[in-house]
Amino acid sequence: MSTPYPFTAIVGQDDLRLGLLLNAVSPAVGGVLVRGEKGTAKSTAVRALAALVPEVFVVPGCRFSCDPASPDPACPDGAHAEAAGVSRPARTVELPVGASEDRLVGALDIERALSEGVKAFEPGLLADAHRGILYVDEVNLLHDHLVDLLLDAAAMGASYVEREGVSVRHAARFLLVGTMNPEEGELRPQLLDRFGLTVEVAASRDTDERVEVVRRRLAYDDDPGGFAARWAEEESALRERIAAARALLPRVVLGDGVLRQIAATCAAFEVDGMRADIVMARTATALAAWAGREAVTADDVRQAALLALPHRRRRNPFDAPGLDEDKLDRTLDEAAGDQGRDNDDDPDPDGGGNDDGGGGGGGGVPPQADGDRTPPQGEDGSDGDTPSQAPEGAPDAPGRSAGAEQRPVASAEPFRTKTLSVPGLGEGAAGRRSRARTEHGRTTGARRPRGSLTKLHLAATVQAAAPHQRARGRSGRGLVVRRDDLRQATREGREGNLVLFVVDASGSMAARQRMSAVKGAVLSLLLDAYQRRDKVGLVTFRGREAEVALPPTSSVDAAASRLESLPTGGRTPLAAGLLKAHDVLRVERLRDPSRRPLLVVVTDGRATGGPEPVALAGRAARLHQAEGTASVVVDCESGYVRLGLAGELARELGGTAVTLDELRADSIAGLVKDVTAAGRAA
Repeated sequence: MSTPYPFTAIVGQDDLRLGLLLNAVSPAVGGVLVRGEKGTAKSTAVRALAALVPEVFVVPGCRFSCDPASPDPACPDGAHAEAAGVSRPARTVELPVGASEDRLVGALDIERALSEGVKAFEPGLLADAHRGILYVDEVNLLHDHLVDLLLDAAAMGASYVEREGVSVRHAARFLLVGTMNPEEGELRPQLLDRFGLTVEVAASRDTDERVEVVRRRLAYDDDPGGFAARWAEEESALRERIAAARALLPRVVLGDGVLRQIAATCAAFEVDGMRADIVMARTATALAAWAGREAVTADDVRQAALLALPHRRRRNPFDAPGLDEDKLDRTLDEAAGDQGRDNDDDPDPDGGGNDDGGGGGGGGVPPQADGDRTPPQGEDGSDGDTPSQAPEGAPDAPGRSAGAEQRPVASAEPFRTKTLSVPGLGEGAAGRRSRARTEHGRTTGARRPRGSLTKLHLAATVQAAAPHQRARGRSGRGLVVRRDDLRQATREGREGNLVLFVVDASGSMAARQRMSAVKGAVLSLLLDAYQRRDKVGLVTFRGREAEVALPPTSSVDAAASRLESLPTGGRTPLAAGLLKAHDVLRVERLRDPSRRPLLVVVTDGRATGGPEPVALAGRAARLHQAEGTASVVVDCESGYVRLGLAGELARELGGTAVTLDELRADSIAGLVKDVTAAGRAA
């Protein structure tokens, strides 16, 4: 077993180390979620913490790590007789992203349960992690149903396994630590709230600190044992301090004044529910114990708020976690009777109190004060490819380049969209968009298991075994079941798709002041993709070419950011956009063949860029249709006279066209569209 990197040798990352240590002192805090870019010592710190957690006494031979002083009366290994406990280090159990439900919670031997009537249970990772640390790297990439199971067990301190009338329960109390890179996608707000604390980590920009990080890491890689020995004294001192804080914790007093500060802070920042208040109280108590005090102070409450509230402030997926520290200080002072934080001379609470980044909609450049005036369409019937912003009062400039661009405009307010789904039955990653064969969902049939049995179809199993009971010499009430009789339940649920947006950013889109509405529509679809656990990508086309503004990713936040900064102007190379999208989908089919794509083309249907633009665009569209790509065209054409070019494009793609108004969920046109079926009907 390799020597872990010493916790005390980690340079900087004060919030990360404090969050982990507070959970080591008081696991009731509820775990910690570590958010940050790659290469910031997230995993190193978590693995190093295991060496500092005090050893545990367990019942010898118990697979569920029961405490001999108070064994679990419902332990699946039976009631434990009085016996001297044995000491062992607290475990650190890692949950891989690709783990199955059975690997997490454990599995029952269904064959023995049916034939022998016994509960033959194989414990999972939750049992292994009991009274230790459960570490989930890249927790944002873990399937939602596994995250739900994990957080439920962490909240209840127990794991329940229910399979076809057979149930097992065992204790599962552990220090939960999750790490994630926000660039790879966010956790849902409901799941964020279940983590007690969240810390943000980033690489230091201080040259001396970065040099020290490299120096220590190289020394550790050259001689792990020798490097750890040099830090043994500091590690021992920190281990003793954790043990002392744990012993002091029950004696820490949480006064009424401090409780009022906690409640006032949670109310001021409008967090949902009461979990934040409870977590703040436990965190403040742990901070006092860590400092060796028996009373919680206002400083403890402030630090607890900075750790427990930022991730609970997110109102929509595109809000960045954060906390306005000035507002926090004012709230604490007011709750304490205006004592203590240098704000006595500034009692006015309405200045600067709303700049905490809690609003939604992204951070695009606001519209210009003059209304973003756009020159009218030219007399020659061009598609309005001239730039839409010109100095006020300036004459038209006939020689202006068609490739000129205008500054980005902010998106309109997002709205709830209709559900756009891929037809047929897929087998992709679990999600909430299109029909698919999944491990969870409604049972639709049965089949022989391929490999180990996970979801028993009881009726089909009994039906398969029943005709052979006499030949097998059945006697008594038991059913004689053999391996060949077992049937796996087939289930239908929902999958996540790859939603590839192809956005027309040409002058024809900007000329009629439509880009703000278009961005609002795409942002709405991105919100929908976030909620349905899709991957997203963004291709834009303008001028003479198309570009991949964002390769397919799980980070919907990144797509929204690229959308807000999208400039417009120039001609409309529609064919280039469709061909670029084809290249992206071709590569993604090789990377992830089970994830089905949904192509969303946002355009007015004009094609003016390149040689034979209309014919080439048609050929590019038919290329997507030939490969069976489900497609929808969001028709952005406006005005009294409409050419219907987007509808023609949709027919070439084999999909359907919807207008911006029809895209709204509250539109009278209907609630749900199957993109290919609707395209054929058109």
